[in-house]
Amino acid sequence: MNTDMKDKVAVVTGGSSGIGLASAAAFLRDGAKVAICGRSQERLDEAAAALASISGAENVLAVACDVLNEADVEQLRDRVEETFGRCDTLVCNAGQARASNFYNTSDDDWRAEFELKFFSVLRPVRAFKGLLAASGAGAIVVTSALLARSPEPFLIATGATRAGQLNLMKSLSVEFAPKGIRVNAVLIGLVDSGQWSRRYVTGENIDGSPIPADLSQDDWFAELAKERKIPLGRLGKPEEAASAILFFGSSAASFITGETLDLTGGQARNV
Repeated sequence: MNTDMKDKVAVVTGGSSGIGLASAAAFLRDGAKVAICGRSQERLDEAAAALASISGAENVLAVACDVLNEADVEQLRDRVEETFGRCDTLVCNAGQARASNFYNTSDDDWRAEFELKFFSVLRPVRAFKGLLAASGAGAIVVTSALLARSPEPFLIATGATRAGQLNLMKSLSVEFAPKGIRVNAVLIGLVDSGQWSRRYVTGENIDGSPIPADLSQDDWFAELAKERKIPLGRLGKPEEAASAILFFGSSAASFITGETLDLTGGQARNV
């Protein structure tokens, strides 16, 4: 498969850890230059040092940025343009799951979830659309979730807003096609991007149930896979999600837009 990212530039939001960091590494290994952003400069510096070991510090840019802050995002775009002169791929990867059900999700929680899931895409897209169009082969990749199509009662706000996010992605794909910009989404199932490891440490599952104290993390992951009926019998790895993101963000997917790719180990049941 020829992904052809040599000398191109990928921008990855939420790039200091988990799937975002793995994606940045995948683009670098494929010859691209990479800009990552996140809210913590300390974590970004650690991530940038790790990424620099792949292809050199001159190919990595790390910028502190809150993707919900319009000025921050515009500054990120300006830094990318000043440093690399272009942007060919934008990976919108910010946002985590909010554990709540109908009864304990307040109006403010709903608003916060809507703002995070929508504006973490809208603001970077607004800022980078000019550079992506100038690329001649621009690509936007949204990391979404299986929840968008298979809602869970204990993730009600996240599931509903992820579904809306997919609708937004489809609309953007049609509107941006004449500009030569493709827009696709990767639907993530259970991938150990750090959230699940942190839950193991806290001892509480995402549905609020306790994790047995005598259960190792590997055994808990195996139980999660069994409970969620994942045919491959395990959680995914960030690097596996990164491979799907690299595919959509590269010329290997040059005639694909407005589509989704399930990264769920077979958990997705839709045909």
